[in-house]
This record gives sequence, C-alpha cells and structure tokens, in this order.
Amino acid sequence: MTISFVRIDDRVIHGQLMTRWAKELPCDGIVAIDDAVAADPLLSQVMKGAVTDVKVWLFDADTAISKLPKVIASDKKYFVIAKSPVTLQRISEAGIDLSNLNGKINVGPMSAREGTTTIGNNQSVNPDEVSAFEYLSQLGHQIDFRLVPDASAYNWDTAQKKLNK
Repeated sequence: MTISFVRIDDRVIHGQLMTRWAKELPCDGIVAIDDAVAADPLLSQVMKGAVTDVKVWLFDADTAISKLPKVIASDKKYFVIAKSPVTLQRISEAGIDLSNLNGKINVGPMSAREGTTTIGNNQSVNPDEVSAFEYLSQLGHQIDFRLVPDASAYNWDTAQKKLNK
C-alpha cells in the first residue's frame, strides 16, 4: 500500500498541508487531482511551488485514473489530494482503490459556496458532494472531517445529522 494519506481540500496544495499534515504523516510525493487546477499552468506552478521537500504531480481526473495504479504499485508513500469528493468518487468508480494506511479519507476546507450547506468549521457541501461522500462511505471509507492533525474531528454520520437538521 503506497497511498499513505487521502485528503479532500478545496485549496488542493497549500502551506498548511506541508507544515502540518506532511510532518504528521511523512510522504515521498503528492498526487493532486483536479481538472481545473491541472488545466491552469499558472495555478499548477503555484501549487507545485508550495512544496519543496517532495515531488508533486497535478493530474486531471482522467490522467489520475491512468497513473494511480503505478503510484499504488510503488514502494514509496504518496498523499492523494482532490479538491472535491466527486473527483474521488469518479476515481473509485473507475476501479482505483483509494484505501490508505490510516483507513480514512480526511476532509479539510470545503468553503461555503452557492448551494452548499455548512456542516463544520470551513466545511460546506452541495448535493453532488453529499452523494459522493455517501458513495465513498458505502465503499467502507471512514470519512474524517478534520482541518489539521490536532483539531477535533467528526465523521460522516455526524455530518449527515447536521445536513438533516
């Protein structure tokens, strides 16, 4: 198993990821997956520039689906980061096993946007994201809503209760 950490974060790659999560869970590289980020050369360069200690790959979802089996077969440890749970659902539906060493999908910031419901501190979801989280949960993934390693967390069951209020 070479996926050491799976995260959903609408900022994709940023300093907090490297200063907090990568210190807690060391990795050899980061695979970031988002169609819009991968298509934007300037944004891709900025994201890669935020990381100095490990190799970074920025893929659109289709490229990730073709490249992740090689990543998984590697002896190295990789973070997989997606901007949205919908992307992780798409990758899982393509037959890619996102199981990782800690058994969880970590959810960081998902900023409030039009059509979203707030479920936690800086965590809001739209109906497509709710469906994706449900899909990932039904696959057996533990969904861990936690912004940083030492922050309090809640799981998908707790998030659903907030949605149903």
